[in-house]
Parts: sequence; structure tokens; C-alpha cells
Amino acid sequence: MKTPVLHTRRLLLEPYAPADEEDFVALFQDARVGRWMGDGVDAEAEDRALFGRIFTKVYAQDLFGVWVVRHGGRAVGHAEIKPSPTPGVDGHEIVYAVAPAAWGQGLGTEIAETLVSHGFGTLGLAEVHATVDAANEPSLALLNRIGFRHVRDIAEDDGSTTRLLTRPKPPERP
Repeated sequence: MKTPVLHTRRLLLEPYAPADEEDFVALFQDARVGRWMGDGVDAEAEDRALFGRIFTKVYAQDLFGVWVVRHGGRAVGHAEIKPSPTPGVDGHEIVYAVAPAAWGQGLGTEIAETLVSHGFGTLGLAEVHATVDAANEPSLALLNRIGFRHVRDIAEDDGSTTRLLTRPKPPERP
């Protein structure tokens, strides 16, 4: 399924375009954001290569949904819903990041809720997962507020801990 455009009350989530590269790199290079993404802030060249793979691999092979998040016409974040790479997790997980200039406005919550709704609705998932560094208290609190529950901790090779959280699909209403 081709990555669809998703709308919220305030946000537009749309597939990246080549012109979004500078915004993508700036987001991932910002230490306040990048420290929570993957293994932390990578070299700029690695982030540029990652951006290229969105087109040559993810979109070209229709692997999963990846979006630039816009608010008021400008890029303010990144979003994904993808098969979980976490060992022992069978299902999809959400990934989101918001530029620091847009923090404190509830945009992270809006993005996460949109990804979950897309997972339950369009993708037909029974549950959605998230993996979050145990020290990332704001993200853990956000996910808890929207119905995710802690499943287990994962000990990382660097000594840090990642929390696995899951949100089941609510029962259908009659």
C-alpha cells in the first residue's frame, strides 16, 4: 500500500519529497531529538543516506509508512509505522519525533494518535507497539496518556534500557 496522506485537526502527515531533506537532516542532527532516535545522533552523512533510503528502499518497495509532519505548512516532525525490529515483538511499532521549536503544543500526542488510528484502521492491526529509551520520560508519559502500557524492559548492549509498550485495539462497539 502506498504511503497515504494523513490529516489531523492541525497536522498534515505526507510522504517525504526530495525537497524535505534539509528539514529531515536538521531534525535528526538536533541532539535534543536525535539522542532518542535509534542509537543516537549519527554523522550528518548517515542521516542523508537514511533520507535517501526512504525513497530507494522504503517507498520503492512499499515497506511501511514514513511521513514528514507539517504544521502551518512547515516541517515540524517525522513519523513512521513499521514492522517492529525488536526481537520477540511480532507486530508494528510507531516512531515519531517533533522539532524542539514545536514542543509543548501537543503535536507529539496528535502524531502518535494518528499513527495508532492508521494502524488499527487502515492496516487492521490488533495492537501497536512502541520502544522508548527508559530515560525519555516525556515520550513515556505521552504514550501512557494515550493508552500504551509497559510490557517489558529490554537491556541494550550499551547498558541502557529500552521500554517496550503496547496498545491493544479497543473492542468494537455494537
